[in-house]
Amino acid sequence: MLYITEIIGTVFCLLSVILGAFGSHYLKNKITQSEIQSFEIGVKYLIYHGLSLLIISQLYLDITIWISVLITVGTILFSFSIFFLSTQTLFNKNLKILGPITPLGGLLIIIGWFLLLLEFLAPYLN
Repeated sequence: MLYITEIIGTVFCLLSVILGAFGSHYLKNKITQSEIQSFEIGVKYLIYHGLSLLIISQLYLDITIWISVLITVGTILFSFSIFFLSTQTLFNKNLKILGPITPLGGLLIIIGWFLLLLEFLAPYLN
């Protein structure tokens, strides 16, 4: 599973560069500034958590797999719902149904980070 985490982290970083370039070059004159800013937030979370997954994959904790799954799924839900929501006018689609997906993704990311914090604090809590 840890190798999969490394691959996912690398794919997230790769996609963040591709989508960042797409946002700054193609979308710049096609969607509103507010939508661009939202799109960029999705890109930032994608790269931050891609890099984080690369680091987490090197930790050999009891629950590294769960932390990786939560952060991976959370990042996919969070970032990609933002990508779709911020470009919905460009594709003339109503994707507002994805609105609740973004905070769900954020919650999964928070739970993943909280579990990592608990793992680091465990020696001091016993």
